[in-house]
Amino acid sequence: MSLIDPRFTESVIVRSAEAEVIGRAPTTIRLMADSDSTGGALSTQRVTLADGADGAKPHLHAGSAELFYVLDGTAQLLSGEQVVTAGRGDLVVVPPNVDHAFAAAPGEDADLLIVITPGVARFEYFRHLERIAYGKVPPESLLDVQELYDTYFRTSEAWDRARKA
Repeated sequence: MSLIDPRFTESVIVRSAEAEVIGRAPTTIRLMADSDSTGGALSTQRVTLADGADGAKPHLHAGSAELFYVLDGTAQLLSGEQVVTAGRGDLVVVPPNVDHAFAAAPGEDADLLIVITPGVARFEYFRHLERIAYGKVPPESLLDVQELYDTYFRTSEAWDRARKA
């Protein structure tokens, strides 16, 4: 039995050069396909992190699993209380309701393909993050949209220890 019933009838093709890019080095996010284009099946983005940059702080998704595939480099990923170092070609899938976070490993670059399934319309979430980064809205504004984007912020001693090491 499937958890989702995707409602789209044509292949989704997104050319890298045509994808919207959010942010700038050391952290850039290439928006690939949002849930509205995949009938809710998934949403996906490519995140490039330079020189140990943070990706996402600890959080969880109540209704979606999140897949991290390392295209290149070395990433650190939190899954529950476990911090995993993943290299090129490695895959980590975090189930719903499990705390997770990601970053480039200290001193390393990381290029990640991230897939959330079932999909949640998240492109506007990333645009919101960009507005925070540029000082246009305060960081606390994310607390008002946690439910909308199924992204609930958490704390993690394991993650804090790993990122300070």
